[in-house]
Amino acid sequence: MFLKNVHHIAIICSNYEVSKRFYVEVLGLKIISETFRKDRDSHKLDLSLNGQYIIELFSFPSPPERPSRPEAVGLRHLAFEVDDIGKTIAHLNQKGVETEAVRIDAGTQKRFTFFEDPDGLPLELYEK
Repeated sequence: MFLKNVHHIAIICSNYEVSKRFYVEVLGLKIISETFRKDRDSHKLDLSLNGQYIIELFSFPSPPERPSRPEAVGLRHLAFEVDDIGKTIAHLNQKGVETEAVRIDAGTQKRFTFFEDPDGLPLELYEK
């Protein structure tokens, strides 16, 4: 195989402005570029984390619903590594984002928790 890295993760949102605010203002991702594709009535927002291109955020008119709980077939969740899970949870809670109780990974003994983006996509915090 010639795979080197994950290039990006594409997410389709139901409300572009709400999701843009969440990923940029709440999670702190940086905008690389933002495009409105008039012919598709679609926004495309390229976001980076620590200088690395990571997420393409799309909006489309009337996208179909998709199950997104961790146990559904398909993408299970998107995990972000953090240095201090307690501080990160406090930041998210202060911004109005609910988080689940902290769990311990049985294999690594590391702390982790889940929360959701505005469309219910499961997101994970995993302590380094």
